[in-house]
Amino acid sequence: MLSRLWKALSAAVHLACPRCGARTLFRGAFSMHERCALCELKFEREPGYFVGAIYINYAATTVLMIAGFLLLDAWIHPTITAQIVGWGAFGIGFPLWFFRYSRSLWLAIDHFLSPEDEDPPLRVVHHDS
Repeated sequence: MLSRLWKALSAAVHLACPRCGARTLFRGAFSMHERCALCELKFEREPGYFVGAIYINYAATTVLMIAGFLLLDAWIHPTITAQIVGWGAFGIGFPLWFFRYSRSLWLAIDHFLSPEDEDPPLRVVHHDS
């Protein structure tokens, strides 16, 4: 069980398919492939599937902003204006950067908790002789 969890989290960090590990999730900065090119795992199982990824992204951004604000206020004592400007910029930039990771993490957690099937379908490889 722990090895499956580690595999899922490792796949999420590497933006890889949680079933086979191929790095086939994204075709652009914000667009995903419909299926894995290698094992054909369907990434978006139903409409609204990635709403959970929005929650992950929001939670990560909020926790980092609050903790960062409090730590900077306690140690460096910047002005409130500097804090608001800095954390405002962070609150816009970080979720854009973290978008892909939040989707990958959501997909990995969901696949860990309820995999479509354990083994990817076998692909027939034809060798030209």
